[in-house]
Amino acid sequence: MSRRYFGTDGIRGRANRGKMTAEVAMKVGMAAGVAFKNGRHKHCVVIGKDTRLSGYMLENALVAGFCAAGVDVFLLGPIPTPAVAMLVRSMRADIGVMLSASHNPYFDNGIKLFGPDGYKLSDEIEMKIEGLMEEDLSRRLADSDAIGKAKRLDGVQDRYIEHAKRSLPRSMNLSGLRVVVDCANGAAYRVAPDVLWELGADVVALGVSPDGRNINDECGSTSPGALARKVHEVRADIGIALDGDADRIVIVDEKGREIDGDQIMALIAESWQKAGRLMGGGVVATVMSNLGFERHLGALGLSLARTKVGDRYVVEHMRANGFNIGGEQSGHVVLTDYGTTGDGLITGLQVLACIKNAQKPASEVLDCFEPVPQLLRNVRYTSGAPLEEDEVKTAIESARGRLGEGGRLVIRPSGTEPLIRVMAEGDDTHLVTMVVDELIDVIDRAA
Repeated sequence: MSRRYFGTDGIRGRANRGKMTAEVAMKVGMAAGVAFKNGRHKHCVVIGKDTRLSGYMLENALVAGFCAAGVDVFLLGPIPTPAVAMLVRSMRADIGVMLSASHNPYFDNGIKLFGPDGYKLSDEIEMKIEGLMEEDLSRRLADSDAIGKAKRLDGVQDRYIEHAKRSLPRSMNLSGLRVVVDCANGAAYRVAPDVLWELGADVVALGVSPDGRNINDECGSTSPGALARKVHEVRADIGIALDGDADRIVIVDEKGREIDGDQIMALIAESWQKAGRLMGGGVVATVMSNLGFERHLGALGLSLARTKVGDRYVVEHMRANGFNIGGEQSGHVVLTDYGTTGDGLITGLQVLACIKNAQKPASEVLDCFEPVPQLLRNVRYTSGAPLEEDEVKTAIESARGRLGEGGRLVIRPSGTEPLIRVMAEGDDTHLVTMVVDELIDVIDRAA
């Protein structure tokens, strides 16, 4: 059975169009409610959202669907994705739902589902829900006297604030650090500045005035320019940028230099290794992480396990092999000591703790390794499968040979757009650029 609704990270699309309508959201609620009912006890779901205008519409549609399935609903309001994952466990809920399209513009939205263990659903469960969405569920919905109830919960943001603060030792405070935090006008606009301030930091907050349409709009982790300017303006020690649902982080040091997820994971891994906390003998990342990161870990006696692109694949490998640090170069960092999914705020706190302990500028602390020159370009295609063409296959093999053992080539189709992504890296910048340019030309002709 092919997927109609679910992609690599839940369901996502243009709000009020296609698969992101109120009708579809209600079907998701009914189908997920039926799928997760197990026994005669009263079941419940927690639903969080970011600040998009369409969140009101989709939230109410989900409530209708879950209540029709006989599931009680607890509404959390605007709150980060990792908070939903945390609360579904601490509240012993059967399901968790986050309404967010992450770093996408406001006119998109998405539905992310979590199981009772706080982890994103497996492919098998998503396919089961899709199957139920296509069925007539009228005979499997609740009787009139067993319809679910909905209640908006107060204080859940405070619970997440305390959870985030507890990720640092009780003796740790951030006094003396001036931190600029950009919340992307998204889900963390209330909690992130409060956490930093309560831990003692001097906080300058950006992106904390959501209006339903300005989420990720020239702010947050996908547009860190405003953050860099503010860090320079107020002479801050560091800048932290989150995305719309706060499961992703980008850092700007005191010089305005952008720090990606590879450098962040390298810093935390080395810190945890010294403290005897690192598990699995290394870090889990994707095929897109820089070769310099892998070499750096090797010099420390640590491994870099690579997975397909997507934080769900990183987490699956971490769980199966006992790692407690993993993530993506883009800034999705998963620290399983504290949560089951990426958490930009808690990741940022770990970085701040390293800076505080080192008593050195962020630019020095976060300069963990020299990245290998890396180039990523995209080719758009209209139909067919360009990577299956003989000419393209031959060109790819030739490119791998030219890069040799000191380089890497990753070519993959996008999971959300008709794009072929071509990434090459190696010590010779000129060779990397030439290889990518030539491959782009060959794929473009085939497309």
